[in-house]
Amino acid sequence: MSYTFTTVDKGQLSPGDVIALRAALQEERKFRREQLDGLAELLPLHRNLPRDQHTMAREEVLTTLATAAQAVLAEVDAALSRIETGDYGNCHLCDRPIPVRRLRILPHTRYCGPCHQLKEGIS
Repeated sequence: MSYTFTTVDKGQLSPGDVIALRAALQEERKFRREQLDGLAELLPLHRNLPRDQHTMAREEVLTTLATAAQAVLAEVDAALSRIETGDYGNCHLCDRPIPVRRLRILPHTRYCGPCHQLKEGIS
């Protein structure tokens, strides 16, 4: 498969960029799976403890971490899918190329910087 996405900062998302970004995504996927496995082991232990404020707060933190990890894992899987279909590297709002430097920082991103700020309401 050939990738010819143009980017503002580099001119083109090269095959080497795609390989490196795929590897970063696969590493992130592995990390999130391990994180979720670890949290899955901890949560039942906390549910069997006496229900004091400390235990309930820890359970809430663990649940929040698991939810966030699942969300990132879904984004990583979606990015890997976009690589496979050749749709990787363009913003989902403006359809412009996402700069390689942004993808290197956040390889599962769907948005360029300006569209991310617009979507999140960041000024």
